[in-house]
Amino acid sequence: MDTERHVFQVDTLERYAAKGHGVITCMSAGNDVIVLGTSKGWVIRHDFGVGDSLDLDLSVGRTGDQPVHRVFVDPGGSHCIATVLCSGGAETYYLHAKWGKPRNLSRLKGLVVNAVAWNRQQITEASTREVILGTDGGQLYEMAVDEKDKKEKYVKLLFELTELTEAFMGLQMETANIGNATRFYVMAVTPTRLYSFTGIGSLDSVFASYSDRAVHFMELPGEIPNSELHFYIKQRRAEHFAWLSGAGIYHGGLNFGAQHSSSDGDENFVENKALLDYSKLTESGETVEPKSLAVSEFHFLLLIGNKVKVVNRISQQIIEELQFDFVPGSVSRGILGLCSDATAGLFYAYDQNSIYQVSVQDEGRDMWRVYLDMKEYAAALVHCRYPFQRDEVYLVQADAAFSSKDYVRAASFYAKINYILSFEEITLKFIGIGEQEALRTFLLRRLDNLTKDDKCQITMISTWATELYLDKINRLLLEVDTDNHQSSAEYQSTIKEFRAFLSDSKDVLDEATTMKLLESYGRVEELVYFASLKEHYEIVIHHYIQQGEAKKALEVLQKPNVAIELQYKFAPDLIMLDAYETVESWMTTSNLNPRKLIPAMMRYSSEPHAKNETHEVIKYLEFCVHRLLNEDPGIHNLLLSLYAKQEDDSALLRFLQCKFGKGRSDGPEFFYDPKYALRLCLKEKRMRACVHIYSMMSMHEEAVALALQVDLELAMAEADKVEDDEDLRKKLWLMVAKHVIEQEKGTKRENIRKAIAFLKETDGLLKIEDILPFFPDFALIDDFKEAICSSLEDYNKQIEQLKEEMNDATHGADNIRQDISALSQRYTVIDRDEECGACKRKILATGGARRMARGYTSVGPMAPFYIFPCGHAFHSECLIAHVTRCSNRTQAEYILDLQKQLSLLGNSITTNGHAEDESITSTNPVDKVRSQLDDAIASECPFCGDLMIREISLPFILPGESELASSWEIKQQLGNQRSLPVAI
Repeated sequence: MDTERHVFQVDTLERYAAKGHGVITCMSAGNDVIVLGTSKGWVIRHDFGVGDSLDLDLSVGRTGDQPVHRVFVDPGGSHCIATVLCSGGAETYYLHAKWGKPRNLSRLKGLVVNAVAWNRQQITEASTREVILGTDGGQLYEMAVDEKDKKEKYVKLLFELTELTEAFMGLQMETANIGNATRFYVMAVTPTRLYSFTGIGSLDSVFASYSDRAVHFMELPGEIPNSELHFYIKQRRAEHFAWLSGAGIYHGGLNFGAQHSSSDGDENFVENKALLDYSKLTESGETVEPKSLAVSEFHFLLLIGNKVKVVNRISQQIIEELQFDFVPGSVSRGILGLCSDATAGLFYAYDQNSIYQVSVQDEGRDMWRVYLDMKEYAAALVHCRYPFQRDEVYLVQADAAFSSKDYVRAASFYAKINYILSFEEITLKFIGIGEQEALRTFLLRRLDNLTKDDKCQITMISTWATELYLDKINRLLLEVDTDNHQSSAEYQSTIKEFRAFLSDSKDVLDEATTMKLLESYGRVEELVYFASLKEHYEIVIHHYIQQGEAKKALEVLQKPNVAIELQYKFAPDLIMLDAYETVESWMTTSNLNPRKLIPAMMRYSSEPHAKNETHEVIKYLEFCVHRLLNEDPGIHNLLLSLYAKQEDDSALLRFLQCKFGKGRSDGPEFFYDPKYALRLCLKEKRMRACVHIYSMMSMHEEAVALALQVDLELAMAEADKVEDDEDLRKKLWLMVAKHVIEQEKGTKRENIRKAIAFLKETDGLLKIEDILPFFPDFALIDDFKEAICSSLEDYNKQIEQLKEEMNDATHGADNIRQDISALSQRYTVIDRDEECGACKRKILATGGARRMARGYTSVGPMAPFYIFPCGHAFHSECLIAHVTRCSNRTQAEYILDLQKQLSLLGNSITTNGHAEDESITSTNPVDKVRSQLDDAIASECPFCGDLMIREISLPFILPGESELASSWEIKQQLGNQRSLPVAI
């Protein structure tokens, strides 16, 4: 304990505090306010917060000695109650901090007030709220005073002692909120008893409830005239109490929050009760009763004689004695009493003339040592402030456990020490006695206390702990071999604990060292586990494959952070170990490249398999082709080769017939190599598949020739596949026919009969004359008489049909000649007022107003023109301009070019703009150009034909007319304009 620096210190605050108004008889303090009572009936109020004082005479109008019996100040320093002993009886006064003179509480006349309990939780500067007064006659009164009323609001008798009438010497009150109600806790002391009251509601209802139940009290032997009751207040809540009784100081903790709403015996809100015997206050063991008491957080201040002894509340040991500096030559009866200011955290002592201040400096600094000496280690740690203090507490606990041979527990405490013992000293303690279990516990606990910055130390300790774990596991393994069930359970528990340690320490353990340790101890399972933690999955997978546990290996490969390359590396071993599980795993892995699995699949396929066994490689390849839509030729070729090796060729044929690329616009219909497929199918003698491949490669002759060796129906179907090449189709059918005739072994007439029946199947493609060369030379013509006659009849029908078609063509040519002749004579009548559809001028107008079109000859003074069957007429020049403007650029250039050629040729034309009769058959260049121009501009009426329909989509304003269109825009006039009224 630090003895160099005192916790409590006494200073003289005021030498002549009574200011000549007699001597000091009583004192009270609160919130830096001290109120004194004197022997001449004066109350002196010192407010150290604002630095002023007030002297009040309470004996005005009375004669004789009128000493102030008691003064009481609330914790806020605003309210004061004082009792004066007069010859006519006691008088009680109330004084507010803002008042200049006190107010007599007339309802308390004649009552000697010894104690006051303030409602600390609810009191305000303006109102005292509920106040309990304890009298010399054993009564408890409730009173309330508001500063604005200038007098007491009410005075109620709450309780009166009847069994043993004694004066109430001390009072304390505490409140607690329970829901919307308030619970009151009241403690009161007499010279021999401590009473407890509690209840919910108002104070009068709480005390009224004791009319039908017993009052809870604690009685102690002996009697003391100056019995006192004090609460230690921290943050406006009472934490513990102390009663200055005749037997000693009765004290304990207070718990106001854990009480139930109402029950008998709930007055027991006192915890950890204890009694400090007065005999401990002197070295001789004599009983010396203190004159006064004050309570701090950890100590009692006891006034014994003219000294204040400071006693530690926990250890009950005197830690200091306070001496007072009395005024030399003054007449004094010594220190009269102590009082405390809970709000300011100060203590005061007073004699007849002076006030002394007792200040406290860090009184909890040595409490950790007090609790440590009492072996209350948890409390000691709570009060430790520095690491060295905590180390000392841990060291005491560790040494105690070590002495009692509880080495594991001692290791836990040693691990918490950081300063007063080195790491080496602690480890040597356990190594010296051979306690590896305790040593391992120490290392593990030490790891928990290290910070992340101690990387080197963490790695070394973790490695040491790993070796200790392995040593223990090996020792337990030897014990397990002796069929010890307890050792077996401990072995399994240690393995589980070791794996948890590896998991927690994977980031701090050195990888190479740890693996070497695990390998040297033969712990393959833990080696695999650690490799998995360090994400060395190759080691893990290799181990599972060696153990034949393909499913576990595949589960590791399925982890998202496992490199996909490991799938390809271990695929050959896994598929040989468990083909079903391997293929199922492949099908659930999304980012696999099936091409890289081909070596593994080929190795599996090279092994013999049972006839009814599901070929797992085929299943996976089908999944790739049909579900994943794989386009890799290697995958398709491998699947094709596996199909070809099966006894049943139905799957092979279905595969060949599937067009896997048909969904692509520019892709192939299949992805396998047809040449490879053909070689493979020929090698495996899959003739139907070969026929299909020949046909697919457009080698129809080879397909039919091979099909004839397999099945006639297949050959016929192949021959029918050729539809766009009639000659090839006929050639193929001739091959089939030749085969049918050559393979027929029946009689001659039967051969002929079957050959003729075959002709009917060709649907007229082959005639009897086509197959005659295939019959032997010695066949008689009579055998073909019917077939030949039938063929001749067919030819005759075809000749007659051709004759009818020629006659119809001749008649059609005659009709066309007549139509041409009629067209050359066709005319139309034009009205004299007929207007040009483009320029709106009259068609038959005379004069030189209209320039003649180049290449045309006018009739008299009229310009050349066109008239259409619909009635619309146009000048030739207007029509050319209109059509050129409405046509695309290419067509317009073509028309202008024709017009230019016609102008250069310069030949005359007819007056109506039509060529003469001989132009129909003429080869004159002018007529030819004019005919081309007519076709370009006058093939249809521009108002009634397609040209007008196309003009609908053209804009009204052409790109070159933008300037004209902008001139029509209505622009806002910025200047002032006058508007003319418009009558409506």
